[in-house]
Amino acid sequence: MSVLARLQYFRRIASAYLLRSHSQLNFWHDSAELNPRARSNALGEYYMNFDEKAQYSVMDPSGIPMLNYRGAIGMQYNPIAIAQWGLGNFNLFRRENDLAARERFILAANWLCERLETNARGLCVWNHNFDWEYRDTLYAPWYSGLAQGQGISLLVRAHAEASETKYLDAAALAFQSFLVPTMDGGVVFTDSERNLWFEEYLVSPPTHILNGFIWAAWGVYDYFLVTGSTEAEALFHRAIQTLKTNLDHYDHAPPHERAHIRSMRVPLAKIRTQPLKTHSGALLQGRIQALLLLRPG
Repeated sequence: MSVLARLQYFRRIASAYLLRSHSQLNFWHDSAELNPRARSNALGEYYMNFDEKAQYSVMDPSGIPMLNYRGAIGMQYNPIAIAQWGLGNFNLFRRENDLAARERFILAANWLCERLETNARGLCVWNHNFDWEYRDTLYAPWYSGLAQGQGISLLVRAHAEASETKYLDAAALAFQSFLVPTMDGGVVFTDSERNLWFEEYLVSPPTHILNGFIWAAWGVYDYFLVTGSTEAEALFHRAIQTLKTNLDHYDHAPPHERAHIRSMRVPLAKIRTQPLKTHSGALLQGRIQALLLLRPG
């Protein structure tokens, strides 16, 4: 990173974190709460509540959320945020029959249909059109396994609610990215132990972000629920095995990762697993509500 780029980065971070001015953090820093009304055997409310995200109010003129990254990045569309905003509004609509929330949910689904783009390898993805300073800088346009999974979760619900084929068609196009490894333009990485990962950020070596992996896998599972795809079912079963094998590796994860683990306590479906220890040594009571709880059958 050049000296100028570093200066811009620290100026943007200071504005967001230290000065407490409005920024993208207003969207991301909500509580990670699982939705007790979600079902594991049928498509219904989304698995996370996203209540606070549904109330986000910084919009473009058409009513689509925009995030203020401050500095040189400024106001941007983020497909992950738009999908989560849509899913939060879908939950609100299903829970309270809030028709305004339904309109917002459909608005997000339409945006996803319109913004699905072909990457350099011919796969359909939702792009982030700004550079992002991750471990390695992600240069625009970049895409994400998390965006692919949550976009699918939103679109299959829009298809079920509105009975319009365009939503399922777009979900099918986005699902193809889960069939292709990251090196060939997809979002899947298989490690040396044959663990299958859905990568939130496509960098090498991969970082295996836990909540990005889980929420992307939920998108694969939702696609299976709607289509009966044997490819989606097989991917999901492999993702379950990856989580079973590797979850204890997150005992020493950063605080935000451990927060997601601690939030996954109450089971939504029958699953046999042993209690797991967090970094603090406390046992997670009950069963891990993550990929495990949604195992088909």
